[in-house]
Amino acid sequence: MVHHGELLIDGHFIGGPCDQSTAKDVIRSPWNGNVVGVAAEGGQQELRGCIEAAHTAFQTWRHSPRHERQTLLRKVASLVRERKEELALLLCREVGKPITMARAEVARLAVTFDLAADHLATWGLEARPADLDPRGNTARITVERVPLGVILGIVPYNWPFNLAAQKIAPALATGNTIVLKASPLAPLCTMELGRILHEAGAPPGTINLWNGATEDIDPLLDDPRIAMLSFTGSEKVGWSLKKRLWDRPVLLELGGDAHAIVMADADLPRAANLIAKSAYGYAGQVCISTQHVLVEEKVYDQFRGLLIAETSACPTGDPELEDTVCGPLISVAAADKARALLDGQSVIAGGGGEGTLMRPTLVENILPTAPLATEEAFAPILTLRSVANLEEAAQKVNASRFGIHAAVFTENLATADQAYRLLDVGGVIINDSPSLRFDIMPYGGVRRSGFGREGVREAMDEMTVPKTMVVVPPSRRHLPS
Repeated sequence: MVHHGELLIDGHFIGGPCDQSTAKDVIRSPWNGNVVGVAAEGGQQELRGCIEAAHTAFQTWRHSPRHERQTLLRKVASLVRERKEELALLLCREVGKPITMARAEVARLAVTFDLAADHLATWGLEARPADLDPRGNTARITVERVPLGVILGIVPYNWPFNLAAQKIAPALATGNTIVLKASPLAPLCTMELGRILHEAGAPPGTINLWNGATEDIDPLLDDPRIAMLSFTGSEKVGWSLKKRLWDRPVLLELGGDAHAIVMADADLPRAANLIAKSAYGYAGQVCISTQHVLVEEKVYDQFRGLLIAETSACPTGDPELEDTVCGPLISVAAADKARALLDGQSVIAGGGGEGTLMRPTLVENILPTAPLATEEAFAPILTLRSVANLEEAAQKVNASRFGIHAAVFTENLATADQAYRLLDVGGVIINDSPSLRFDIMPYGGVRRSGFGREGVREAMDEMTVPKTMVVVPPSRRHLPS
């Protein structure tokens, strides 16, 4: 069945199957080239319509009661769960995400909207004790977080459902409205999420979904009605956008080259299995997929053998098969770029493949100046080297210009605590891979990996500002008799 994706502007769908006035893009599976669907494309006129609709809707939605926002968010989660297999299959076919990982993303999609609803019960309103200052003995201080306005969200292809939800759910929960740009490589999934929000009862203009050429956005970035940008994508584009929008809040989730550190006391077979799945799952197209493994030298040879075996045995191929871990890359160009990273490297397991398929590849002892050592691979490539101790491993992790997650495998809690203090990254994962992420926790990186934090609660803070009210009771002589 061919899927049709449409623009959503002010509660209206634009670019349906019979609409000949709207440009369309044919979306093909990266696995076999089959047509997955057709996506409507808009220009600057449609994008202006999205901004106008969001700005108008904000004047009302900002004052909506919390129970109304909760009801909408929970309805979205419910509809997602009702259609979970349909959504997972669309995701699998559009971006080549292995079906088991696609189901996991759809499950997280529902959780993300539920979490936003849950947080509304306690988030964003607090009283502070004025009487810590003698001048405030009779005063009351209330601090409430209030919405910014129109959020412009830009999402990448690799998580077209949940990374969209990480922007939509916090925005709507906090009384903001949103204009979301889908990835041109994966518009169908994000457009389908827009339809679910519409069916759940999102008021017209609160969520607007646009798909089109990236260059059409540039002239509209100066529109003062855009209150904030939330961007997930490439390092180069993200930092250029932050420089451009210097006068407004910008949230950036960019690249990574996640490290896993394996200590001598770790459960080595378990570590090898988890690291391989992290590195090769979804062909490594995850910002926190493991790219580098640092192994304590006393167990290096043993762990090397385990990781070679895991690499060689990793199920690769058709993403619709239940046991597939490594599917295709998103395009031939992406696969060719990844294969070029292996030039001159010592491949000790895996490798090969053609077209969009690249087999899991394990590389040993890369040079510090090699592109594979300094760039984000975003492919099923894993590097391996030994270190003398945790301190040396931490130095190598901290020398990277990236820093979202790092993992440490150890049976010693003191070592885990030391690693947490030494590693300069956004999150330290103990005894699991760097790919582990729960949507209730803060998520983001340091250095060139980004700016600000996502995670539902943190994004709600990013999309609001504190507003304070101080009440000093009137003197008794002014009280009514």
